[in-house]
Amino acid sequence: MFPIVHKRRLSRSVYEMGVQAPAIARKAKAGQFFILRTDEEGERIPLTFSDWDPESGVISFIFMRVGKTTHQLSHLETGDALADVTGPLGIPTHVDGLGRVAVVGGGVGAAVAYPVARAMQEAGSDVTVVLGARNADLLILEEEFRSLGVDLIVVTDDGSAGRKALVTEPLRELCETGAIDSAMAIGPTIMMRFCAETAAEHGVPCVVSLNPIMVDGTGMCGSCRVTVGGETRFACVDGPDFDGHEVDFEELMSRQRVYTDEERLADAEYTEECSCRLE
Repeated sequence: MFPIVHKRRLSRSVYEMGVQAPAIARKAKAGQFFILRTDEEGERIPLTFSDWDPESGVISFIFMRVGKTTHQLSHLETGDALADVTGPLGIPTHVDGLGRVAVVGGGVGAAVAYPVARAMQEAGSDVTVVLGARNADLLILEEEFRSLGVDLIVVTDDGSAGRKALVTEPLRELCETGAIDSAMAIGPTIMMRFCAETAAEHGVPCVVSLNPIMVDGTGMCGSCRVTVGGETRFACVDGPDFDGHEVDFEELMSRQRVYTDEERLADAEYTEECSCRLE
């Protein structure tokens, strides 16, 4: 069992949670992920580290309440425990020798962008972070990014925080002025696609962090299959980072919709079950 040692609500549907997992905390690196189960009968879901502390043995992660398992997670509190936590998995983000780099974090993708930006800065890169969300209520980790001392550009779709813009607008400006040598985009698939296209227009390399459906996390099941540069890759073992200019985003977005109906049904049944218990 993996005890929950802290929990905080970042917005109406976004939570941060810390779990005691010493062996994992000692080896975790920026960009990697882990797989958890809330209980013995639960499904396996992948989540990315937002932070970790080798000394205390605590790993932290941020999740949005969107389906059955994340609903279950949101109901757990400090003192409860997770049945399984397996990791670290995936290849760490490349952070050395990047020069001037823009890290674009959209929505909950900011949870991954934070340790990535920190690692890049620690490796000597000049880091600019573009932090975006639909509105101020969904904007997370702004103060944490400011504490890193990086150049921070905040944007929201509705202008309720920072500048009213999509994340691609400041990214385009950075590319046009020659202010960056490379970029990394982390967030919703459609956002990463447009970031990669924006960077490509200006000849700027762009890495994307893919989080397609994963099940076993070892490359055996094939659920996270994605085409990169015309070749089949598996996000869990070959990634999750890939060259954004070579990812087949059409295929990726299509695959992400495969289990939509099943996910919606499972969440509806769980919500109904919870309502019955309250009654």
